[in-house]
Amino acid sequence: MTPEPKKNKNQAAPQLSLSEQQAIRIEHLHALEERGLSPYVITKCPITANAADLKERYKDLTPEQESEEMVQAVGRITAWRGHGKASFIDITDLSDRIQLYFKYDVLGEESYKLLSLADLGDLIAVEGHMFRTGRGELSIRVQKWQIASKSLIPPPEKWHGLSDIEVRYRQRYADLIANKDVREVFVKRSRIVSAIRRYLDNLGFLEVETPCMSSLAGGAAARPFITHHNALNTTMYLRIATELHLKRCIVGGLDKVYEIGRIFRNEGIDTRHNPEFTTIELYQAWTDYEGMMDITEKIIDTACQAVLPDYKTTFMGHEVDLRPPYPRLSMDSLLQKYANISLAELREPGRARAKAIEMGINLENKEFTLAHLIDKIFEAACEEHLIQPTFVIDHPTELSPLAKRKNDDPGLTYRFELYVCGSELCNAFSELNDPFDQRQRFEEQQAHKDIDEEAHPLDEDFLNALMYGMPPTGGLGMGIDRLVMLLTGQDSIRDVLLFPLMKPIKSNDSEK
Repeated sequence: MTPEPKKNKNQAAPQLSLSEQQAIRIEHLHALEERGLSPYVITKCPITANAADLKERYKDLTPEQESEEMVQAVGRITAWRGHGKASFIDITDLSDRIQLYFKYDVLGEESYKLLSLADLGDLIAVEGHMFRTGRGELSIRVQKWQIASKSLIPPPEKWHGLSDIEVRYRQRYADLIANKDVREVFVKRSRIVSAIRRYLDNLGFLEVETPCMSSLAGGAAARPFITHHNALNTTMYLRIATELHLKRCIVGGLDKVYEIGRIFRNEGIDTRHNPEFTTIELYQAWTDYEGMMDITEKIIDTACQAVLPDYKTTFMGHEVDLRPPYPRLSMDSLLQKYANISLAELREPGRARAKAIEMGINLENKEFTLAHLIDKIFEAACEEHLIQPTFVIDHPTELSPLAKRKNDDPGLTYRFELYVCGSELCNAFSELNDPFDQRQRFEEQQAHKDIDEEAHPLDEDFLNALMYGMPPTGGLGMGIDRLVMLLTGQDSIRDVLLFPLMKPIKSNDSEK
């Protein structure tokens, strides 16, 4: 007897509660086991090609034709339409969706009857011939099939897209299943990172690995995460940058090094910040910050070619053209243009604080270093105007404890930051290689540690390394997450992190 076909499964499911749907799926699982069929295949499933490749390979098939060779495909059931002794089922893999045609006369009664135990979301493997339906849909006429993994939880929102932000981030696996656009973002992220690696490797850079834990947290102005090493009975810090260890490599004669890795900063969470994020830092001996500008432009050019049809993207509501080269503007010129004040004036006693108050910047009745005040004024007055890619060059020494002073103005450094849509994308400079100047900078930072908890620590081992002699060096740090945000048009960093940090769910919250 022909089994009653299941019709419009993706419409019937919402009429039942989640627990009822799960109970039905578990019944189907047990029914498969009673027939001696494993609901979780323990052998490999042969695959001829993914869905996109099959569509491309057989795109010229006419409705009168059928492929001679048997094809094998796998995927997750995402749609189901029953028609008497025939069923049309869509499966989706990472590449695309493809339609399957199950016919009672082809499969036989027993195999066709087993379709009653399949559900939306199940992973299945099929064999059959490619053909084109009367409506022009390229499909697989299934001759053999099996459930490879039973889905015991119904797919999110009938495959129309998981939209609850909280659930999307906490259950990224469900988000990836439901939202094709989300999958594409992370495919592009992988392509961007791979393209950058290839570019640097071809330039002769060595990819190295540096410690994630250290007895000092240096290389940036940030609050670290603190942990404890039991065997050594010592306090350790998760790294806030890879800079100082990579510079040690330069001292040791590894003239071109880079690292793509996780950084940890004990800071707040917003659309641009996650306490755990990914950067690329690279250092090259015998060059300077202008050499780093050239490499920065080429890295972005390479990344654009990996994922964009051209150099244009939409980010934070702005149309951005990423084609190099980018303009180079000094921080002083930007402050004069948008804040109506110069760096020299900000260095006058009390002037920076007065200017910040005049601009309405909330100083929270706290003491701030000159570096912090300049940074806040620049952020408030200038950043919003830096929409197209712009190198902001020649930062003051107060903001740049690891950058080399300018020969013609010791109050400035050979440093730049690249801004796009008002957001910093990368930071680079001609590295300070004078151990005496570096010690003085560290000591000046430590003098303000009472009011600046992010003041750079005095790293004696790094100073010792500089005493051996570090060649003139250019260094660059770029946020991979922000670069991916820019190239994929995502306004929140959480949308480019597979598993962003979330506040833990308390047991009483989950019961509400």
